[in-house]
Amino acid sequence: MATRVAEVEKVTVSLPRRLVRYADLRAAALGTSRSQIIGRALSELEARERDELAREGYIFYAAESEEFAAASGKAVSEALADAR
Repeated sequence: MATRVAEVEKVTVSLPRRLVRYADLRAAALGTSRSQIIGRALSELEARERDELAREGYIFYAAESEEFAAASGKAVSEALADAR
């Protein structure tokens, strides 16, 4: 099975010096590169935002389902009674 390498793009960013030092310390501690540390941080932020959107969607649709069930409960009961 072939390992897929993600496409990468070189970018130039300006960061506060303390964040660059932090990225370098983390990279050294983990035996990786500064780029991978920054990329990992952005990936984690993206995942958190995606999870939050999904959570909000689940809450919205759960409430909508409850409202529909409450609104249609009587009609369903009547239909089931008529079917018997």
